[in-house]
Amino acid sequence: MTRIRRRLGAPVLLALLVLTAGCADQPSDPRAAASAATSPSGSAKGFCPPPEDTLASPSPCISYGWDQRVAENHAFREAQPITAGQRQAAQPRATALAAALRELADKGTTLDGLRTAAAGALGLEPRQIEVRGDFLVPLHDMLVGGGEGRVCVNGTVDSSGHATAEVVGRTVEGTCLPGPGGH
Repeated sequence: MTRIRRRLGAPVLLALLVLTAGCADQPSDPRAAASAATSPSGSAKGFCPPPEDTLASPSPCISYGWDQRVAENHAFREAQPITAGQRQAAQPRATALAAALRELADKGTTLDGLRTAAAGALGLEPRQIEVRGDFLVPLHDMLVGGGEGRVCVNGTVDSSGHATAEVVGRTVEGTCLPGPGGH
């Protein structure tokens, strides 16, 4: 019985190999067409020309300066602009959030308690509150944020228990608290 399986296995394997040989035809593969369209030479991006160079630069290029490259890499953390009217309208919420955080700073709280208190101060649901930090009792080194539309109110409790809050624009990636970043 094993001889029959061995004799049948080789022809079946050979037939499958022949049948699937044309499946990965590059000209019909959309990924091959997309990569050829985006990179005519098929090479990696080049460095941007220096600012004093008047010739046109390739659209996606790599900045020479380290600081510029870091800024481009962290652009997702930048806040979207908000108007002075939006900032002024949300200022009472910032004051209420700072007061709520001050009240919780010394005695501490749970994560649910922190979200509930922040949501009450901001007029939101607890599920809409973003929290980052580990020290709930006492409440130190915490970031709390929430908002609607482009406007967010972010509160901070520093390592000494001092609480503040500010009105900011939502980040480019759609969160109220900026991403932690770093390596």
